[in-house]
Amino acid sequence: MEPEHSELVRAWSAALHATSGSAPSDPSIHHLLSWLVHDLAHALTTTPFDFGAGARAGAALAAADLPAPDVVATSVPVLWSLASPVGDPETTRRMAVLLAKLGEGFGIRRQMLFAPPDAPGEVSQRMDERFRVVFDNAAVAIAIGDTNGVLLNANRALADMIGVPADDLRGISVYEFAHPEDRERIRRMVYERLVPHKQGAVKLEQQIGRADGSYGWAAFSITFVEGRDGHPDYLLAVGEDVTEQHRMREELHRQARHDLLTGLPNRRQLLEWLDSTIRDAGPQDRIGLCFVDLDRFKYINDRYGHGTGDKVLTAVANRLNDSVVELDCLVARIGGDEFVTLVPPPVDDDRMTEVAERLLGALSDPVTTGGHRLTVSASIGAVVTTVEGGQAEALLDAADTGLYHAKNSGKAQWVLHTLPVDGGTDPDPVDGGGPAGQAR
Repeated sequence: MEPEHSELVRAWSAALHATSGSAPSDPSIHHLLSWLVHDLAHALTTTPFDFGAGARAGAALAAADLPAPDVVATSVPVLWSLASPVGDPETTRRMAVLLAKLGEGFGIRRQMLFAPPDAPGEVSQRMDERFRVVFDNAAVAIAIGDTNGVLLNANRALADMIGVPADDLRGISVYEFAHPEDRERIRRMVYERLVPHKQGAVKLEQQIGRADGSYGWAAFSITFVEGRDGHPDYLLAVGEDVTEQHRMREELHRQARHDLLTGLPNRRQLLEWLDSTIRDAGPQDRIGLCFVDLDRFKYINDRYGHGTGDKVLTAVANRLNDSVVELDCLVARIGGDEFVTLVPPPVDDDRMTEVAERLLGALSDPVTTGGHRLTVSASIGAVVTTVEGGQAEALLDAADTGLYHAKNSGKAQWVLHTLPVDGGTDPDPVDGGGPAGQAR
């Protein structure tokens, strides 16, 4: 048995004995619980799904005649941890079904063992009672709705997720707490993939409205259940709050696309923006790139230390970004002391001149940090090209070539090139200037 399962068996046994007020004594009970945990864990991963494992577990618990006053209510929160380490919507749905079946199996077996022969109706009543215990105490959100999306029943976990009493959810449409942007997508999934076929399940992750007006995120699995014995068809939704997971994914996405030191977009985000601009560009649209490299930055690092160098880089990043933000330019740090400014369409030589002059002008005043006033300058290689059908990396290479020419012309200079329309990557020099706008 897996180590985590052994721990779960001990916790389950302790919980049962705690409610009975007696100390564990019978090793056979421990063996029974071990087998049940193994069977339930196996059912969570097998294909096809063996939901009968839940009923078998319930029947076995009833036959064991455990001293605990309410075996099912005690067992459900402990067994739910089988699904917690995985946490995906399918495992969550399976666990909810298994625990519901456990309640059913327990009730049926208890009725067979102890109910008098003249009370056949109590079987169904006890099954309903056991299902209600599982339904109300499940850690996962569960809702039952008709095929029009009106809630017939909702458990406490769903009510807590939304922030209202469970009784207040009955009779309302699921679309009332779905985000407006998600409602049409939910309708399509339910009425194109489930209801017409009268079978199947769909999975979705959506925003869910709360009573306080805020929105969280929830992952749901919605299953079509065919009615029997005259009962109507219904939809079973099992879900969980994934707001924190969604926030963490967004934060990881942001971190992967931003420079940790300066907070500017990094090379990855720059390339994504370039690819998007190229993809949406028209035949005559032109794009501009300014490749900015700080002059003699290594001297600052060597003379004043990398801590001071990092502060200088942060100050430079803020200045560069502030200087062109009103021109809708994207400034990215692509590594070390290198920055790239993306100038979106429409672009001409005059606009590129303005951007380059602003970038150089942003560094005209010394950077003050740690009691030092440090003069910082930069060389800029700028490129203008039509972008339809181009490649992001080729544009960066062309701007880098322009930077090489700017460095050769002296410090604190910029050089503007145009990239040939035929797709070549060797730029043709057009114009250049210094911080005062002098021609070079």
